[in-house]
Formats: sequence, structure tokens, C-alpha cells
Amino acid sequence: MFLLHKTSTLPSAKEALPGRTDKIPMKNKHFVLKTNIIPPFDEHLQFSMFGLGCFWGAEKIFWQLEGVYSTAVGYSAGHTPNPTYQEVCSGMTAHNETVLVVYDPSIIDYVKLLKIFFQSHNPTQGMRQGNDQGTQYRSGIYTYNEEQMCSAKEIMQEYQQNLFKDGYDKITTETIPATEFFYAEDYHQQYLAKNPSGYCGLGGTNTKFDKT
Repeated sequence: MFLLHKTSTLPSAKEALPGRTDKIPMKNKHFVLKTNIIPPFDEHLQFSMFGLGCFWGAEKIFWQLEGVYSTAVGYSAGHTPNPTYQEVCSGMTAHNETVLVVYDPSIIDYVKLLKIFFQSHNPTQGMRQGNDQGTQYRSGIYTYNEEQMCSAKEIMQEYQQNLFKDGYDKITTETIPATEFFYAEDYHQQYLAKNPSGYCGLGGTNTKFDKT
């Protein structure tokens, strides 16, 4: 992406930009799936949220999965209310670029989403993902209930052992309860469907869960 910022330290709430009370205007329609991307959703659907580098490529990974009802990109795990993309890239909001995934648990379960998350990026790189450097590119799992948190810790521990076997360092993935998800500007939503030749800097480690 552009406006890369190499800040590697998260600002405190006091240091963060003030933001605004008004939400960023956007269209409530998924460009690919043709579903709504803003709640409310049907009661049987569940939420998950991940940060794995540039959210353009990250979102595409999830919208292609059977059982995923909707996806959206935005900013979470920071301090600044309703931030703009430029503010997030400044490193002064503490937000991460995240993907909100709305899924049908009768078709795809949370553990499957976790495994795809880990295998789709390098979770050992701290405040960057490949050439994208800055706090908004950190690896993160943001859970909506205790069951998701337990699953995240279990799957991360399993993947960590496989990464060690392949010569990688300790996982740096931030794993915390989900905070408010601020939708990114409309042009970011489903960006790689609207711009098929657009930038995508994601790359996994080639480490699999099944080592047999």
C-alpha cells in the first residue's frame, strides 16, 4: 500500500489522535458477495476479526471461503474514534488494519478460519508484514467470546511448534478481545475485486498445520 509509516511503538490513549464522532460514510453492499457488510446480520451468523498485514489482500482470502457471508476492512485495537486511513498510517491511532469476517458456523468453523489466518501470513514479524512496516500491519486475532479466545490460544500453540520446526521465531500475534471495528473508507472495501492488479503484499511461511 502507500503512505507506509515505520513507527514500531503504539501510542498511548493520551498520545493518540483525537479522531471524530461522525462515522466515515460508505456503501452497505459487498462488491463481490452482494451481501450487507454492516450489521445487523441474521442471528445464526457469527463474527471474527483478524489483522494480517495489508487488509486489501487479507480480505480477499476470506471472502473466497465457502461459509463466509460477508467481509469488510477497517481499523481496530486502537484509540482514535472513526479514524481515517491517513491517520492510521501515521502510527498515531494505535489501530491495526483488520478484516471483519461474518461467517456461518454450520458451514465453516472458527478453527478453520484460524488456520487459514496463520497460514496466510508470517505471524512472527512484529510490527510489520513483509515490506509493509508500521503498527497497523501487526498480526492480530480479536475474539468475540471466550470460546474464540480458547481456540485462538490452542491453535496458536500448535502452529508455534510447527514454526519452530521450520526455523521461524516466536509468534508475535496480538490476541485480545475485539474492540470496536471502525469501517475503512469505501474505496478500501473489496479493493482487489475492484482493482484486480492492485497491490497485495501478503505471503505465508509455507509452514502447514499437518506436518505429516
